[in-house]
Amino acid sequence: MAHSDLEVVTTLSVVLTGFSAFRLRGTRLLEIYTAHLAARIGAKAFQSLREAVHKLSEASDDAEKDRILRHSILSDACLGPAARSLLKLWYVGVWHALPMAWHDRFGGALDDTDCVPCPASYTEGLLWPAIGTNPAGVKAQGYAMWARPPRIPNPSQEI
Repeated sequence: MAHSDLEVVTTLSVVLTGFSAFRLRGTRLLEIYTAHLAARIGAKAFQSLREAVHKLSEASDDAEKDRILRHSILSDACLGPAARSLLKLWYVGVWHALPMAWHDRFGGALDDTDCVPCPASYTEGLLWPAIGTNPAGVKAQGYAMWARPPRIPNPSQEI
């Protein structure tokens, strides 16, 4: 079964970030991040990513998923840097450009630069729910919210 680009990035993002597909969809950034990743890494590298994520989605248990993630994606010279840039994008809202040596070897966008793909990247960054707070100066905090320490979510609850 062929996976759409959006499904590929969703599946990979769930495994990389630890957040549910529901939560990631709720950011309304999946389409933007999918297009951004595809444009930066190019069609050939994205096809390799599609194949690796297909293996990941067929994994029978979490241990096999972890093994595939580590060996077929994160340790891969082509996919590893792209996956790490995607992970950083989800958490802090900044795309970290792939090195020119990566582009020389694997292709992709030669004008790849560090950037914030859209204004919502900062406000919807996964850093904020991971530490149990809202981004400063953007979302309503409530009276004296920053006077109290952040509330760290219970790891047994879905984030």
